[in-house]
Amino acid sequence: QVQLVESGGGLVQPGGSLRLACAASGSIRSLNAMGWYRQPPGKQRELVATITSGGSTNVADSVKGRFTISRDNAKNTEYLQMNSLKPEDTAVYYCSAEIRLWGSPTGRNYWGQGTQVTVSS
Repeated sequence: QVQLVESGGGLVQPGGSLRLACAASGSIRSLNAMGWYRQPPGKQRELVATITSGGSTNVADSVKGRFTISRDNAKNTEYLQMNSLKPEDTAVYYCSAEIRLWGSPTGRNYWGQGTQVTVSS
């Protein structure tokens, strides 16, 4: 019913940039808060950034000033611009979205499949 498809991951050198995108599709009535999480090797999943439907953002201290979250409500898509990347940013990055489907009384959270970001020289 709903798909979150991520793109833009890959291998980048330290100091480089990547832009992740996450597009939501399906029988979507409303798309509320969206976010990015990451899971470094051997560690737990952690919050990177969130953005409300109105555009208010929250960014983890570890990436503040380097990463920017944004969204295009017309395209049901969110983005994560990652600059000045460091080896410790290496992780699988997951997008999430709170979505209410047509015919459903409430919304729930959905996850993307994850995209690998590797920062290495």
